[in-house]
Amino acid sequence: MPNIQTDTINLIERGLFLPMAVTILNRDLEALDSCPFKLKQPYKQLISCSLKLAQKDLADVRKQLRKRKIKIYEEDRDEAFTLYVCTVNGYEEKHRYFNPRIREQVNTLLEYYLFAAKT
Repeated sequence: MPNIQTDTINLIERGLFLPMAVTILNRDLEALDSCPFKLKQPYKQLISCSLKLAQKDLADVRKQLRKRKIKIYEEDRDEAFTLYVCTVNGYEEKHRYFNPRIREQVNTLLEYYLFAAKT
C-alpha cells in the first residue's frame, strides 16, 4: 500500500473533522432557541458566522477531495476507536482514530471558527 503524502493526509483529516464541526455548530444554533439567555441574538450571530465560514471551507475541501479522487468513509466504530477507509487513486488505506483525539481535533476546529467569526 502506498504511503499517502502529508498534504493529502491533512486534506483527508479536514474532510473527516469539518463535517463534525458543522454538525455541532448547527445543533448549537438550534439549541440556542431553548436556552434561557435574555439576549440570544449575539450568540446566534456568532455561531451563524462561524457556521458560514466552516461550510465554505468544507465545500472547498470536498471540491479538493473530488478533484484528487479521494473517497472517505467510516467502516467501523467502537467505544475507543473509529476506523475510516480512504481510497486515493484506487488504493485503499485504513486509518484508525482514537475517539478522544477526534473530539480534540473537532474542538480545535470549533475554537478556530468561533474566533475567526469574531474578527
